[in-house]
Amino acid sequence: MEKNYFVGESYSKIHQLQTGEYEDCIFQKAELESQDFTGFKFVDCVFEDSNLSLAKLKNTSFQKVHFKNCKLQGLHFENCNPFLFEVSFEACQLNLASFYKIKTKGTRFTHCNLREVDFTEADFTMGIFDYCDLQGAIFDQSIVEKADFRLAESFQLNPSINRIKKAKFASNNLLGLISHLDILIDEA
Repeated sequence: MEKNYFVGESYSKIHQLQTGEYEDCIFQKAELESQDFTGFKFVDCVFEDSNLSLAKLKNTSFQKVHFKNCKLQGLHFENCNPFLFEVSFEACQLNLASFYKIKTKGTRFTHCNLREVDFTEADFTMGIFDYCDLQGAIFDQSIVEKADFRLAESFQLNPSINRIKKAKFASNNLLGLISHLDILIDEA
């Protein structure tokens, strides 16, 4: 079976992609909601102003892929091919997405909505969560060592069940580390 290979292409306002490997491609205003990306490979690609919500990611490769201003709700990144998995997100809606058991280092989330995202047993060592809303996000047996939460908000991260060594927090968001204790703290 012949495999489609696309290099350096730009796609705008598309609603369907051919199965294949995309390298150094740009996707703008792509409406790919619920598309089946099984076996697709994306290398050094950028998705801008696109909607990939509820897409199927079985054995999908994302290698150095940047998402900017995209809707990525309900995606199950744990179904992706883990080989060289590397993604970054800027101003994206990732609500209800899942990174269950994903192992990646230095992933950057900037100005993202990460409500109710599942980070269970994931390794986001050195991850950056700048200006992200993590309300209801699940961190359970997660590794976020050396991660930066200083500009994150609404997270709940229990240090007794997650590895947080040398993670960075701001003094105004420390409540996210002790909220599991069910104690009341008055501000002076």
